[in-house]
Amino acid sequence: MAAPQNHPPDRPIPERPARGSVARIPAWANLVGTFFGLGYFRLGPGTWASGATVLLWAAMAHLLPFGDRSAVAAVIAALIIAVGIPAATQVSRSLGSEDPQIVVIDEVAGQMIALIAVPLAWKTFLAGFILFRALDITKPPPVRQLESLPEGVGVVLDDVAAGVYALICMQLLVHSGLLR
Repeated sequence: MAAPQNHPPDRPIPERPARGSVARIPAWANLVGTFFGLGYFRLGPGTWASGATVLLWAAMAHLLPFGDRSAVAAVIAALIIAVGIPAATQVSRSLGSEDPQIVVIDEVAGQMIALIAVPLAWKTFLAGFILFRALDITKPPPVRQLESLPEGVGVVLDDVAAGVYALICMQLLVHSGLLR
């Protein structure tokens, strides 16, 4: 089995859980960790989770007053991290894997961070999506090193760091006038 693009080359690739093993995962952790089941998609579950995050934020942000959007996005990202770390930990423990491929709440957190304080336009959403996915897959230093943190902390924080990098890039693009 070839290593998924977002899997570190020095760690063994965990297999997808067998159908019956999902019952061992606490229901709340399964729901949160797989972002309502997107983690079970066979092809690109992290990409699907990132895309769903962009679409959900686009729909929600349009309902918010302009001045509240950045703060709400930051609070949502913080809540996703706060709930995502214990969920990823529970899924990891239940499956006996350091970074189970079904956990995609980390992509949701990182993608949400990348969208903080960006204009609501298809160009910015697309750029934020592409930047986050590229940085999540390539994991520039010190992003990859964060994976070595224990359990759900390592699973989630590497994507949070990729999200911060994407946020910085997005802000540079927006404030330079290249992306509006």
